[in-house]
Amino acid sequence: MEIPRCMSTQHPDNASAPFFSANNVLAGEDEIREAYYAFSHLGCDEQMWDVEGKEIDTYVVKKLLSYYPEYFRKNILGRDLRITLRVPNPMIEKAEAKILLETLESIPRSYDAARLFYGRDIVPIFEVILPMTTSARCIDRIYRYYADHIIGRQNARFNHEDITIAEWIGEFSPSRIQVIPLFEDVPSMLNVTAIMEEYLADKDTKDQRVFLARSDTAMNYGLASAAMANKIALKKFDQVSRRTGVRLHPILGMGSAPFRGGLHPHSTERVGREYPSVVTFTIQSAFKFDYPVNEVYAACRHLKSRSIGPADPIDEKRALDIIERYSQAYRSRIKELAPHISRMARYVPGRRARKLHVGQFGYARAIGEVKLPRAIAFTCSMYSLGLPPELLAFEALDKNDLAFVLEAYPSFRAKIEYAMAYTDFDGPFMDKPLRKALYSSGFYHEVNKEHLSIVHGLRSASDRFDSAQASDLMLRAALLRSFLG
Repeated sequence: MEIPRCMSTQHPDNASAPFFSANNVLAGEDEIREAYYAFSHLGCDEQMWDVEGKEIDTYVVKKLLSYYPEYFRKNILGRDLRITLRVPNPMIEKAEAKILLETLESIPRSYDAARLFYGRDIVPIFEVILPMTTSARCIDRIYRYYADHIIGRQNARFNHEDITIAEWIGEFSPSRIQVIPLFEDVPSMLNVTAIMEEYLADKDTKDQRVFLARSDTAMNYGLASAAMANKIALKKFDQVSRRTGVRLHPILGMGSAPFRGGLHPHSTERVGREYPSVVTFTIQSAFKFDYPVNEVYAACRHLKSRSIGPADPIDEKRALDIIERYSQAYRSRIKELAPHISRMARYVPGRRARKLHVGQFGYARAIGEVKLPRAIAFTCSMYSLGLPPELLAFEALDKNDLAFVLEAYPSFRAKIEYAMAYTDFDGPFMDKPLRKALYSSGFYHEVNKEHLSIVHGLRSASDRFDSAQASDLMLRAALLRSFLG
């Protein structure tokens, strides 16, 4: 089973608009063109097709084969290249629950389109990604719904004397799909052993892909917590593989912003070394559109050629102690900053046509709930305030904690130093404990004066409710960073 290495995604974290787009907000046919471009020019070997939170186009396979027939005759969908659907989680996204069913229904139709195009049995789509996975049952329901209610019904007859559904409209293929669990919160990442062993217990499979988030994890628990939770889960995946005999192939979702993973064309070698067991990395929009095409292609080529090895060891008990204290400090600060973040988020320029939905940042019941924008807008807003989110809770790490984090997560230093260069140390959102901890850490930074000047203007425009100037300045700052958020 050939596993893709570079998964192009539709995360709207790009500052620059792609050349093929009619406007700054990608939608509809532009996303079809984007998938082709990611395959043909950037070297990606997989496209995540996200049907979560947007108007869906379930004819992606048919359109790609119709619009670009010469390319796809040589590069076969389902063999050389993948389209992988990201579906809503019906247990959490109630308003979009039935979109899951519509999306699963499209898989046999995509098969028919590919079979007609290639003249033989080709399965272009056979995997779906389930976000916010918290249990084996969540994954199994999708697996069984497809097998029992989409494939299984083809043998049903209209009445005892009539033809079957398959005889009426044709057979349904593929007979099975694989469901890729996407783990987004720390408790689920710590519980991947039990979840995966339960899910795999009755499946006849030798290979299973698993997906770890970084953006939402960082937004809810802080930068260091997210990275260490990822590393614990990756180690657990190795253990599950040894016990079950099923090869697990991890995917790690990373954006260009350091807070959201720090994966961009200039960091691929470092990231690849830091996560040796990860097979597939996400290639998000800033990676694709905010760097020269030759650099993006070279970076994807490197990711596709790197060797895969076992996950790095990590002292789980020590890591969990730090995660708990660090996350507490991070959440406490977010609660204070939430009104300012939400106000600044109004000016974040859109990059994808998406339905409006707000992420919820959960706290203990005594504290209540704080509503925040989603991860990209959150990150952009924090940079726009002059306080990059990478820095939050740094003061909660004592000398021994910091030494452990740097050993377990070597790029932590580079991420903090990067964020410090974009920080307004004299601004209204920098508190004394954080400033003192950063200055005494010995970490080096050189202030980006142009970005700092823009941040001052941004805060002023926000105070005046000057949305036009605020959005313009926000975009200028994003172009300097080579990511929106």
